[in-house]
Amino acid sequence: MIEILTEAGVVTVIAGLFGLTIGSFLNVCTFRWPEDESVVFPGSHCPKCGQPIRWYDNVPVLGYILLRGRCRACRDPISLQYPLVELATGLVWAGMFSYAGLSWEAFRGGLLLTILFGIALTDARFYIIPDQFSLGGLVLGLGLAFLPEGIDPLAALLGAVLGFALLESVAVAGKWMFKKDAMGGGDIKMMAMVGAFVGMAGVLLTIFLGALLGSVIFGPISYKTKKLVPFGIFLAAGAAVTYGFGFDIIDWYVVNVLQL
Repeated sequence: MIEILTEAGVVTVIAGLFGLTIGSFLNVCTFRWPEDESVVFPGSHCPKCGQPIRWYDNVPVLGYILLRGRCRACRDPISLQYPLVELATGLVWAGMFSYAGLSWEAFRGGLLLTILFGIALTDARFYIIPDQFSLGGLVLGLGLAFLPEGIDPLAALLGAVLGFALLESVAVAGKWMFKKDAMGGGDIKMMAMVGAFVGMAGVLLTIFLGALLGSVIFGPISYKTKKLVPFGIFLAAGAAVTYGFGFDIIDWYVVNVLQL
């Protein structure tokens, strides 16, 4: 038993370290993709002075701590987003592999949650959901469905189609009724991606939870300020809840509400 726990712990630690690295790359994506910039060239550099960041200063979380949150060259403050995103992503990957073990489902879950995290960040900061997250995630979701465990390819395809069709219908109906765009194209493509990971039932639950969270949390703010609702944030949160607890929520609804 001790040996098994030790092996599981090693897997979790390695997954966490891998997640820290993924989080570092995710930071680059969330800042550059909305601006249509390459994530490869130029390399990591200080946005203030443009000085390239040395490899040992670019170590996730540790580099920020050693630099005390400031650029080595110009001493300009480094955004706290960098270490927080790295740490959060590391915890996501460690948590997935701790829960699901060394499995394809743990890898699939880590990817989905990372993509959702990136979508939430870019939609909050730029009101944009980059195609690299939505369409790239759609391709990944459909491809990963052919691996053992998790959703099967047909369910992934049907989920993607339903996710796209539902929000596209809302967008068309909203524009007809209000004479203006009621749904962003990024949200529509995002739901196709989500559907490829969670299937048709997961799409319905994600949209319900996203709408509920958006109404409760951002609705009053939007009413007072007239700001657009960054719906991608709440869809991402809804999708994360659906992935982790969707079956339990649906089962509870069927038994206690529908009483079937």
